[in-house]
Amino acid sequence: MNTNRDLNYRLYIQKTDGFTRMPFNKEFEYYMAVKSGDVEKVRKNFSEVRNDFFNGKGKLSDDPIRNIMYHFVVSVAVMSRLCVEGGLGHDTAYTLSDIYIQKADKCKSVDAVIDLLGEMQIDFAERMRDLKKENVVSIHIRKCIDYIYDHLHEDLTVKLLANVMGLNPSYLSKLFIKEKGMSINEFITHAKITTAENLLKFSDFTSLEVAMALGYSSQSAFISVFKKFNGVTPKQYRDMYYMSNISYDENQQEK
Repeated sequence: MNTNRDLNYRLYIQKTDGFTRMPFNKEFEYYMAVKSGDVEKVRKNFSEVRNDFFNGKGKLSDDPIRNIMYHFVVSVAVMSRLCVEGGLGHDTAYTLSDIYIQKADKCKSVDAVIDLLGEMQIDFAERMRDLKKENVVSIHIRKCIDYIYDHLHEDLTVKLLANVMGLNPSYLSKLFIKEKGMSINEFITHAKITTAENLLKFSDFTSLEVAMALGYSSQSAFISVFKKFNGVTPKQYRDMYYMSNISYDENQQEK
């Protein structure tokens, strides 16, 4: 199915109407706040967008309830996978996702679904916060990891992290390896690539948008690292997993 005609028409209409989508980095920061377990930041983020929720968001259906439901499902799908990547149990995250989608399906108004979305974000964030308390590591390494996930879009270095933590770079590097079993640079690469995998699987953001959101200097640099990590390019990865995962989720909901 060739969608170029529809795409060009929609882009023209959006430009004519002055519609501007929410910047990817901004949306990405919302998800990272949940993943890092920053409950207060999640509350603050939601309160800022609550009264103008659809600003910067695409229209997915002419029916208002169905439109917000589609946005809800996309959000919980991305969020649950990122939380699994952050250490939340696979069954816990996916079952929680199912629970909230079923709750949303019973909502009778757009406002009710939006409020449930805020509740869902806080629930996931609280679970991620509690998870970090259970996985006991030193305060320095915990703060270091939090900083990494909150700043994946930046050029992160050992020197920068050591400066933020107020530690000697050599000491921080040794402490990180001792507690996490890998170097800081390895952890950063793993965090960025696994986050990219989820975005390629469960969102429509382009490879370039993902690369820029994760702090890569260019799309080619991102492709090089991704291919070294996975053995395939981001495009090949999306072609392999995107539609199959959507089908899997739909089948799970039907059961």
